[in-house]
Amino acid sequence: MPAVKVDAVGWTAAIHRGAGLGVSDSSVVSTDSHAGWLAGQSSAWTRTYRRRVATADCAVAIVAAVAAAGLRFGADPSPKYIVLSLFLPLLWMIAVRVVGGYEMRFLGTGSDEFRKVINAGVSLTAGLALISYAFRDELSRAYLFISMPVIITLDLLVRFVLRKQLHRSRRDGRCMSTVVAVGHESAVAQLITELRREPYHGLKVVAACLAGYASTTAVEGVPVVGDLDDVAAVVRRSGAATVAVLPSPEMDAVKLRALAWELEKTGTDLHVAPALLDVAGPRTTVRPTAGLTLLHVDHPQLSGPRQVLKDLFDRTASAIALTLLSPVMLAIAAAIRLSDGGPAFFIQIRVGKDGKPFKIRKFRTMVVDAEARLSELLALNDNDGAKFKMRKDPRITSIGGTLRRLSLDELPQLFNVLIGDMSLVGPRPPLPDEVTQYADHVRRRLVVKPGLTGLWQVSGRSNLSWDESVRLDLRYVENWSFALDLQILWKTFPAIFKSSGAY
Repeated sequence: MPAVKVDAVGWTAAIHRGAGLGVSDSSVVSTDSHAGWLAGQSSAWTRTYRRRVATADCAVAIVAAVAAAGLRFGADPSPKYIVLSLFLPLLWMIAVRVVGGYEMRFLGTGSDEFRKVINAGVSLTAGLALISYAFRDELSRAYLFISMPVIITLDLLVRFVLRKQLHRSRRDGRCMSTVVAVGHESAVAQLITELRREPYHGLKVVAACLAGYASTTAVEGVPVVGDLDDVAAVVRRSGAATVAVLPSPEMDAVKLRALAWELEKTGTDLHVAPALLDVAGPRTTVRPTAGLTLLHVDHPQLSGPRQVLKDLFDRTASAIALTLLSPVMLAIAAAIRLSDGGPAFFIQIRVGKDGKPFKIRKFRTMVVDAEARLSELLALNDNDGAKFKMRKDPRITSIGGTLRRLSLDELPQLFNVLIGDMSLVGPRPPLPDEVTQYADHVRRRLVVKPGLTGLWQVSGRSNLSWDESVRLDLRYVENWSFALDLQILWKTFPAIFKSSGAY
């Protein structure tokens, strides 16, 4: 029976099954022969990528074995370590296989894949130590302490490079897994939009089956080809690799079980998204109770020792960054002053944690009277929500445009982080006028400190719609963790250099 996966935040990140070509959004293949060919292409691509990863694993193990033997024993290692070095690549690949490091659902996913590599390293180290103890043939600690860290480090690096290559291929529409989306029209539309914005997930919706299917022929350009009872038939015709079932009361337990049995016959993956779409895995636990499978949801971590750790990290990192970047900031301030004689900094009131107002500091990127001219431009707002954004705002100066593209105008906000008004990572700091327009659920973004960067920064910045930016901010609030902060900081630098959505 295919795996049924539940991932409450961006379940898309958990679905990875390669297909060697994309399928047009405007049509669904209807012949069984073409569907079989499509499935064959999927298998061919996954085998190729898996072989590439396995070859890389073997290569890094050879390098680690040679390095450990050479550094520990020089040019004359004993026969025992020659044999061990020869078998180390095989042992490493077996360890990776045992922990699931070659399963396509983990390959190319990032943290899950890296965790498998680390688990394999720990397991192999422990296994070699136990074998050595059992046979009373002590292995050199230096050999193990050199070889295993080298294997793990190099393997993580190589898999990171392969993952980036995979993402580039997916941005070009290659190496995509075809998906049939099942649910209500609004949920299916949201899924299609997300997957198009983030193609690195490797998922392409090629058909939709809607609850209450009637006259709707397409959703976001994807053809609607049936209702909930037609899913299995659509999969057979289209050759889709994955079925994504979105929250809908019409898809009850009986229908879902019957669908899983049908998909088992074709080996198609089944992924089920719960109704709590913005609650991540660490907050959820599956608990069997009274014959039912219940999803227990913990409260978000909005206070306590971990938040103290976050605050300490924010202040320390901002102090270090201000020290290192002070020459750059002085140069930017001088350039702004010399450009038009106006002030270097722009100070504005924003709303912080719990609705408390504070003064945000930025390098000035607009003309001096920008605020007074805002009323003239409100009708030209390119954003569909409470915040004002223009792609070609006439108030932006020439040097300001450069600063915005590289996000250098945000550097003075490090002072806000240092004094505790902001965090390095968090929701976007809103204006008071925006907050007055918030719906009740949007005010949830104010329960944490606003951030210098956040999910909105690494997911499209100003290119995001109002609803998308709100959803990302709320997702961050509901699923905050220190690891998530580090992940967002890691992704911020590529997002800045791409300059996508920076205006």
